Amino acid sequence: MPIRKVVFTLSAPGMPECPPEKFPEYAFVGRSNVGKSSLINMLCGTRDLARTSSDPGKTRLINFFLVDESWYLVDLPGYGYARISKSQRKGWEVMVREYLSKRKSLFYTFLLIDSRVEPMQSDLNFVNWLGEKGLPFCLVFTKCDKKSRNSLKFTLDTYKAELEKKWEELPPIFITSSVSGAGKMEILNFIEATNASYSELL
Repeated sequence: MPIRKVVFTLSAPGMPECPPEKFPEYAFVGRSNVGKSSLINMLCGTRDLARTSSDPGKTRLINFFLVDESWYLVDLPGYGYARISKSQRKGWEVMVREYLSKRKSLFYTFLLIDSRVEPMQSDLNFVNWLGEKGLPFCLVFTKCDKKSRNSLKFTLDTYKAELEKKWEELPPIFITSSVSGAGKMEILNFIEATNASYSELL
């Protein structure tokens, strides 16, 4: 499912300012500097739809992009390190979790994981929170072009082993690279298949 048209809709500081729940929504979230903006730009076939930065914490609002006039790609603030106060970081966390847990038109959350690092507690905590809330999500491993095949397999196996301590069934997993384009069609085809049930789920 190639994307033909993407239009920025709005940036919401919280749930009350989000657009009407008219279309299916797919949220992208992860630790600061995980490569979220680069992945979004890769999926949409553009270089500057989502702003990339070496400074963590660039995304600070809930950003909605209408894709092909049929679904929303939602860019959420990252968690973890950012050059902001603890109170502001806490505010982001409350905003993000409220959106994820209460937004009825949210079909899936794509949780981004940096494939270059071993399982981090903040990522595992987020995974477990999504599971406890019963929220559908996928794991998206980013920057996979920076790993050898064996090293990448080791990282994935380590994550799976960690998750299997608490999970009977693992969520869908995607392997991506914003440089090579790996994982692009797999994610877009997954969204297309999910959208096919739009009239039943929303």
